[in-house]
Amino acid sequence: MKKILLMTAIAAMGLGGCDKRPEPLKIDNALTAEEIAAGRLTPEVMWKMSRAGGSSLSPDGRTLLYQQTDYNMAENRGVTTIRVEDMDSKTVTCLTDFTSNSLSPKWSADGRHIYFLSDRGGSMQVWRMNASGGDATQITGSGDGEGVPDVEGFGVSPDGKHIWWVQTVRTADRRSSDIYKDMDKSKARIYDDLMARHWDYWDEGEYRHIFVGELGKGVVTGGRDIIPDAQWDAPLAPYFDMAEIAWNNAGTMLAYTCKPLTGTAYAVSTDSDIFVYDLESGATQNICKPTNFNTGKPVNDQVVMVGYDKYPVWSPDDSKIAFLSQRRAGNESDKARLFVYDCHTAEMQDLTADFDYNAQNVVWSGNDLIYFIAPIEATHQICRVAPSVGEVEVITRGDHDINAFTMAGERIAAEMCTISMATEFFEINPEDGSLAQISAINKSVYDNIRMGEVQKRWVKTTDGKQMLTWVILPPDFDPSQKYPVLLYCQGGPQSVVSQFWSYRWNFQLMAAQGYIVVAPNRRGLPSFGQEWLDQISGDYSGQNIRDYLSAIDDVAREPWADRERMGCVGASYGGYSVYFLAGCHEKRFKAFISHCGIFDFDSMYGETEELFFVNNDYGGPYWDTANATAQRSYANSPHKFVSKWDTPILIITGEKDFRIPYTQSLEAFTAARTLGIPARLVAFENEAHQVFKPQNSLVWNREFFGWLDKYVK
Repeated sequence: MKKILLMTAIAAMGLGGCDKRPEPLKIDNALTAEEIAAGRLTPEVMWKMSRAGGSSLSPDGRTLLYQQTDYNMAENRGVTTIRVEDMDSKTVTCLTDFTSNSLSPKWSADGRHIYFLSDRGGSMQVWRMNASGGDATQITGSGDGEGVPDVEGFGVSPDGKHIWWVQTVRTADRRSSDIYKDMDKSKARIYDDLMARHWDYWDEGEYRHIFVGELGKGVVTGGRDIIPDAQWDAPLAPYFDMAEIAWNNAGTMLAYTCKPLTGTAYAVSTDSDIFVYDLESGATQNICKPTNFNTGKPVNDQVVMVGYDKYPVWSPDDSKIAFLSQRRAGNESDKARLFVYDCHTAEMQDLTADFDYNAQNVVWSGNDLIYFIAPIEATHQICRVAPSVGEVEVITRGDHDINAFTMAGERIAAEMCTISMATEFFEINPEDGSLAQISAINKSVYDNIRMGEVQKRWVKTTDGKQMLTWVILPPDFDPSQKYPVLLYCQGGPQSVVSQFWSYRWNFQLMAAQGYIVVAPNRRGLPSFGQEWLDQISGDYSGQNIRDYLSAIDDVAREPWADRERMGCVGASYGGYSVYFLAGCHEKRFKAFISHCGIFDFDSMYGETEELFFVNNDYGGPYWDTANATAQRSYANSPHKFVSKWDTPILIITGEKDFRIPYTQSLEAFTAARTLGIPARLVAFENEAHQVFKPQNSLVWNREFFGWLDKYVK
């Protein structure tokens, strides 16, 4: 249920996959005269903003390569193009047109070519073009795209001799028509074990596998499946993050993340490992088990890595592999520790043992210095550590989220956002961490709309702690006036309320409609240490709920906050929070909005797919009567308090959501209406846990603000 920062590009962008588009998609991002005159952020204005990411510096550090997605609301789709920006002159050049989607651009090792994915040939395949954008050549697949599997991600070896790519293969029969050949019109799925479905799709025997092929003059049409017959995915489902796969610098080995489990074992565990595949021998080594990489013999006194192990990155001399590791199998939100594996001795080193924050986006700078991103007090900062020293240094400061970065020599280019700014590119000085903006992708929007002030507020909790809470004020805020107030409940539940810019839950968008937004970093959120984060597991209805109330009560005491006009909104775990607060808010709120929230813990346990999540966060299954933690969780399920519901509630869900199935929302809607409470159900038939499609998003926002305007404003 964690907030997804890394959805696959095709899903997030509303792209058409294999559709051929001979005519360019018309993009008109210009604001209308009415929008400029109003100077206000609206859902329509937000969807005119360009979305940039996937950036990387050229090997010489002179050019920034990135992708940009723009949308056509009438056609309910977008198109992704590839662009470069000269780091010195700031000149931006678009290298691809709007007739097809081009994404996931990567530099060749010499900087002379750019590899990328494109559906221009009928299916999504790897292409190569000159660094200036000309001479585009297809690298994978063949023909007109009919029957050719889409490539979902790829990586070219540094020596330019080989390529890995990810595509779907069938390794099991799950459909009745495949099992019973004489019943070709039958439409049934047949299972003998768990994980029948995941996130937003049914398991029909198809899995993502890594293929390796040799680059030559022609198209790579074959390739070797390096996990043949496996009934699991690499990279891991459901996010399929291609950053989990990495070439060594010699181009002879491939490190990747895999969880080689099936059925119930897969559903209850997060025990993924880092594997290294040798191209010449075809041998594979699991580096997270206590064996020597060179000899294959057991290594004494090594700790077996039993939680998530992900994101391998080779040192420049290929002697070490850095990766992220969690120590508890079953806890997806355990501390992400930065480990280094020695390829010669098989020794492991935890570089963040004394650093109480997660690590992500690991980049080597030389053989003895590692840069990474860490969430620290509701922001994301760049840090570095030398394995030989072992002390983490925080490089950047400020209220911002640095979400990704790349390095070329000593030059750093980062993707950064704030609550008031969508992703832009910044150059970071590694000496002092200073930031210099190098892009202005949405300048035309910012020049014509007004953002509200973002206040950083520390609120005292009921147990005497200090809780960071963001308070976003409406544009043109007048302290002599009173404003309606919204309590924002974060999902995850272990996802930081940071300086993020969201195209779904956007604080500035809420503030622009005249609301004060209160966004607390309640118990159970990262960036305040592991103790603060762990508190929520097994105690959903406890301290974190009291934290919500502490935050809203603190702001409600301000003279400009109208405590008679307050609403409460949230998604996923935040949606659960809404349901729970609806039964105990003591008349604080005038309206609730729950998106894909958990309503009934008992049925949720039987309906969801990744059982490790509910086992960790509930404490166990509902039938374990000897488990005090689990029984406390189920005793405090929101559905047991509906008799106290007395406030209008809007319930939104996606019919393809298998993480928190839409039936949870149906149960809540049934309860509300049976009790005679004003309620509205909005069920998107083609969305899952989030709403991505352009027109669906506008409908979502119109329903969201329409409900608040009716009952709160």
